[in-house]
Amino acid sequence: QVQLVESGGGLVQPGGSLRLSCAASGTIFRIYAMGWYRQAPGNQRDLVAAITIDNTTKYADSVKGRFTIFKDDAQNTMYLQMNSLKPEDTAVYYCNVDLGRPVEYWGQGTQVTVSS
Repeated sequence: QVQLVESGGGLVQPGGSLRLSCAASGTIFRIYAMGWYRQAPGNQRDLVAAITIDNTTKYADSVKGRFTIFKDDAQNTMYLQMNSLKPEDTAVYYCNVDLGRPVEYWGQGTQVTVSS
C-alpha cells in the first residue's frame, strides 16, 4: 500500500504565498517522479509542476516564475512553493507519484483559494 498525504492548502489573498507538501509512505522502493496537479470546478485535472528522480523539473506555463517544486528524498516528501498567487490559481491541488508500477497513486487533494 502507498499513501500520499497532502497539506498546506488554505485561503490566501492575491499576491500571497503558500507552500504545499506531499508525504509518500508505504511500500516504496524508488520514486521516479512526483507531480502536482490541480482541478478547478468544471475543469479537468491539469499538471502544475513535476520533478523527476534526477531533479529535472517541468512547469505549466501559467505558473512559471511563480511556483517552485522541490523534494526531500530522505523523507519521500515533495513541496510546491507558490508565490504571487492569483485568483485563477484557486483549485484543489493533488499530489501524484510514479513508482514505476502500472498503478496511479493520488493524494486526497488540498484546497487552495486565492481571494480578497
